[in-house]
Amino acid sequence: MLNPSDAAPAVAVVIPFYNGSAFIERALRSIAAQSMPAAEVVVVNDGSRPEERDFLRQLQSRYGFTQIDQVNGGQGAARNAGVAASRAPYICFLDQDDFYLEHHIRTLVEAIPDDDSRLGYVYGDLWEADSQGRIVRHRMLKGTGEHPKQDIFDMLCRDMFVLPSAALISRAAFEAVEGFDTQFTGYEDDDLFLRIFRQGYTSYFVDEAVTVWCLHPGNTTFSMSMARSRFRYFKKQAAACPDEPKRHRHYLNDCLVPRFGPYFMGQAIQTTYTGSENRVEACAILDEYAAIMLANQIGLSARLKLRIVLALVHYCPKWLLSVIIGTLIRLPKMAWLRRSLAAAGTA
Repeated sequence: MLNPSDAAPAVAVVIPFYNGSAFIERALRSIAAQSMPAAEVVVVNDGSRPEERDFLRQLQSRYGFTQIDQVNGGQGAARNAGVAASRAPYICFLDQDDFYLEHHIRTLVEAIPDDDSRLGYVYGDLWEADSQGRIVRHRMLKGTGEHPKQDIFDMLCRDMFVLPSAALISRAAFEAVEGFDTQFTGYEDDDLFLRIFRQGYTSYFVDEAVTVWCLHPGNTTFSMSMARSRFRYFKKQAAACPDEPKRHRHYLNDCLVPRFGPYFMGQAIQTTYTGSENRVEACAILDEYAAIMLANQIGLSARLKLRIVLALVHYCPKWLLSVIIGTLIRLPKMAWLRRSLAAAGTA
């Protein structure tokens, strides 16, 4: 741990910015107000509109950050660009619509062990707020499992709840795994921290809130962009973690299917039922998911559920689908269908 007589290690803060003029100054104020200042602040303008880019430039003299302008490449690409433009040995990220609590940097820096040459990251708890920064709840990580995450099963079975905006990451670890995987526009956080873990780096959890996470209608939990990214993440982890039957480790059946299957099935049903313009894509994701599942040794119950959903979305007229869904979700044995619809945001 940091000795009070020692000089604090340098920390770079990286903010990806995309048409975020409504929030960015609040984020910058929270960095400027830190009890332990950042050594560098880099804001990456990820292809925003010209007026948004110019608004950001107007803030530079007030907050003293480095601005990088690039063609839109997504949040992961923007974060990678910000890290590449900085030099500090530790990195903190901040999303444009979130903000730090006063001791964010200090709390995480002081949790860095002084004898761990394989440090990956240190992270803390969060407060939840609405888009205006009004607090909804404290201690968001309570009830989300054990922290820090210490095994791959926990990391695959459920969301990790390690947010870049609440973490301090070793540059050595970040560069060793080549940063964020830019194919993702959702799940890029879980992917990064999972890869750092699997490379043998350590992690530490500080049981104290360091960041305010602002959730608002602009969040994309149920968007097709998130659906695409979720499926890419599922496929990446299915390939990276093949089953080991002799060791009774069934990553697909025990971890990935229970976590992601309800999303893929629920979204296909929801878009078919509503006649959404996203139906074709949602059903294509379901079909590819089904092909992966049916080619593997999944259980009889999982096969049956999958075939029921495939029949509903491909062979039922819309009017009949409404009747069948309305009947099925009332049956005690169809709780799995209710969960799938809930995952898609429709029940």
